[in-house]
Amino acid sequence: MEKKNVWETYSAEQLTELEKICADYRTFLDNGKTERECIDTMVNIVEEAGYIELESAVKAGTALKTGDKVYSVWMNKAIVMFELGEQPLTEGMNILGAHIDSPRLDIKQNPLYEDGGFAYLDTHYYGGVKKYQWVAHPLAIHGVIVKKDGTTVELNIGENEDDPVFFISDLLPHLAQEQMQKTASNLIEGEALDIIIGNRPIVINKEGEEKSAGKDAVKTGILNILKETYDIEEEDFLSAELEVVPAGKAREAGFDRSIILAYGQDDRVCAYTSMQAMLDTGVTKRTKCCILVDKEEIGSVGATGMQSRFFENALAEVMNLTGEYSELNMRRCLARCCMLSSDVASGFDPSFAGCFDKKNVANLGGGMVICKFTGSRGKSGSNDANAEYLGHLRKIYEEKNIHFQTAELGRVDLGGGGTIAFILALYGMNVIDSGVAVMNMHAPWEATSKADVYEAYRGYKAFVESAELC
Repeated sequence: MEKKNVWETYSAEQLTELEKICADYRTFLDNGKTERECIDTMVNIVEEAGYIELESAVKAGTALKTGDKVYSVWMNKAIVMFELGEQPLTEGMNILGAHIDSPRLDIKQNPLYEDGGFAYLDTHYYGGVKKYQWVAHPLAIHGVIVKKDGTTVELNIGENEDDPVFFISDLLPHLAQEQMQKTASNLIEGEALDIIIGNRPIVINKEGEEKSAGKDAVKTGILNILKETYDIEEEDFLSAELEVVPAGKAREAGFDRSIILAYGQDDRVCAYTSMQAMLDTGVTKRTKCCILVDKEEIGSVGATGMQSRFFENALAEVMNLTGEYSELNMRRCLARCCMLSSDVASGFDPSFAGCFDKKNVANLGGGMVICKFTGSRGKSGSNDANAEYLGHLRKIYEEKNIHFQTAELGRVDLGGGGTIAFILALYGMNVIDSGVAVMNMHAPWEATSKADVYEAYRGYKAFVESAELC
């Protein structure tokens, strides 16, 4: 089947809308480099759009009706949004689901040490990364430190032009003969991914004389800075969540500015377009829902991952406020849902063409991507959508003139991956993976096509407006 570059199909009006969506998306990426920052940014956006906090509605005993919009945040790292449709919830919902966590480096609980005249923070990488990609780049620290008295200190260091940045050192080529004999997987060891945070020893003024602080003088100097600037003690790292991410803003790439180059597009590109699709559609026949979760990169585990019950609990509260709740009614609702598991796909890279099946690959500029199954080698760990659901989606997208492509994640025996799709499918609902093609996936800087971002937004809107139980 012939593949079309969707840039060739747009009117001047659509191109203007495309650039607006992508500019707002880049701003979202800049403001949301961690799960917590994504949630803070999204709450501000959805409240401005008229959503109210579900917990407040529960406390007030507010009866919910068609057109009402509520959201619920869990542990500042996951959010679910509902806009009630014309039909009862027992008829099911149209769900968009994505994740907001991305591969990164996490600072350990006892991280600060000095070695060879440098102060370091010890890290543990999060998610599937190529470790060698993280060295010799400017890095930023984002996150929170919660002190014993409950005070929360928010950190965002390295993003402003006058901020310091941090880095991981690498071996110069002149001395790297032995290093270069290693395989890529152990070229840089995980324990070597410690960030350099200082090199200047503290000097103590005593009775008019300046003296070195002695052993660990650089570390002592860093601790003084942390105390003076943020009122942080070394032991406060014990109750911290600090993430090391690439420093710098999302950028337009290419002379034609057709590409977005940024950190964290897996899977914030689908999270943002899903949220925006919810906001830009009116009242629909079926209730529309958007779930944005944490921990997908490490198996969707934990209280804020998709395998937790927070979504199910929120739905129960919503159904209770509509007067529909019972265990049976909730099960009926979940089984009758239609879902797009909105996650990215591997974009075709001509430099590594042999890793892909060219007939079943996602091309940048090819439109939103639909993946019937993911998994690895024999579809292991995959949700495999049924033909009826695919036929239903094809009809919707053709009627709405949505440009889409189908794809698999590379050659059959080469690799693979997973999403949150199989978890929601456990309820018996129709689920399929869909999203945006990404090059450099899981690298510090990932690339997407503006056209694909726009088509995902359009496709998600069409889905929540028109999908039905099939």
